[in-house]
Amino acid sequence: MELLNKQDSHHIHGEEKKANKWSIIAIASIPLIMTLGNSMLIPILPLMEKQLHISKLQSSLIITVYSIVAIFLIPIAGFLSDKFGRKIVIIPSLIIAGLGGVLSGWASWQFDSAFTWIIIGRILQGIGAAGAFPIVIPLVGDIYKKEEDVSSSLGIIETANTFGKVLSPILGALIAGVIWFLPFFAIPVFCIISFLLIMVFVRKPKNDVHQLSFGRFVKNTKEIFSEHWKWLLAVFIIGAIIMFILFGLLFYLSSILEDKYGYDGVKKGFLLAIPLAALCIASFVAGKIIKDSLKKMKWITFSGMVLTGLSVAAIMFSDRFIYLIIVILLCGIGIGASLPCLDAILTQSIDKEMRGTITSIFSAMRFAGVAAGPPIIALLMKGKNSDMIILLTILSVIASLLAFKAIKPEREKKAIDMDPVLD
Repeated sequence: MELLNKQDSHHIHGEEKKANKWSIIAIASIPLIMTLGNSMLIPILPLMEKQLHISKLQSSLIITVYSIVAIFLIPIAGFLSDKFGRKIVIIPSLIIAGLGGVLSGWASWQFDSAFTWIIIGRILQGIGAAGAFPIVIPLVGDIYKKEEDVSSSLGIIETANTFGKVLSPILGALIAGVIWFLPFFAIPVFCIISFLLIMVFVRKPKNDVHQLSFGRFVKNTKEIFSEHWKWLLAVFIIGAIIMFILFGLLFYLSSILEDKYGYDGVKKGFLLAIPLAALCIASFVAGKIIKDSLKKMKWITFSGMVLTGLSVAAIMFSDRFIYLIIVILLCGIGIGASLPCLDAILTQSIDKEMRGTITSIFSAMRFAGVAAGPPIIALLMKGKNSDMIILLTILSVIASLLAFKAIKPEREKKAIDMDPVLD
């Protein structure tokens, strides 16, 4: 009888593990698709400038406005996911993001002065992204009980995110090669795929109750920040710096590949994918290495930011094509290694019922970096390259110091104890 019970237990555990695997694949489709919806526009910005008769700064706003909207709405989405549940926030958000893509594409196709309507469509996409992408991290934390499984799965999530960045310049160039505005219409197609995957494979975890009142939300948020503001602020700032450097460098690389080296279309897409592929691999490997060790998370983040800073500084010494690609590739490895560590630090240190709120603030900071990177780099590119390099190097040094000084694993090892958050 005991043997049969053990066999039944192993069978149930196996089925649960299989179901969780499909859940993670479905959840990973969200960052993949949201990244494609944004990053695949980067390599075709010079083409949009010609077709829409807009400046480099205006074209950078097509990326930036998406992120600015998301910054302000992400914390609200985080609270709503803590109150009502993750899935109920994600599903309508995917629909809104898809509608934004339809509007931008339709305007590009039908209107002579389409820029304003494209921006409105991108605002809708930003609203959708705010409710879908940031909820992924706490949802993974809800599904798994073991911290090691959470860290490993977050590595897969960041890998999907970065794989989207790898695929996006190639896919964007290929689709735009047919009709320049077709990438906008690809966004609703991607959203439908993710919508179906979430509906079919993501089930509400057992004993998962979300009824967080606004009063308890405010009280618990204050408690968390009053006790742990130093390392939380450090993680948030590092996240913003990482995305600022990444999207700033992608904008820079996309521009000079076309303007200086004469690469465009699919060739440029493949070249942009090289450093992003390194970032993708680094995220996957880091997710496997860190397991549930906060100490490893700290030191991999620190090392990653040091490598990023050294790589950016090295751009100063040569503008040869191969040298530049190698240097930015190394920068991608540093950034890729750091991202899953920051995700895991938050999920392991924050109580489940407040996880959506705190990780959404982190996501908002990341989006702030995405929003600020392209326009600031566009302005700096009008002057000397050295100004851009100095700024990015200083930011890398700040991120390295924050990781070294403010993230203290021995203090954060215990999850933050919260009073019951349900009224």
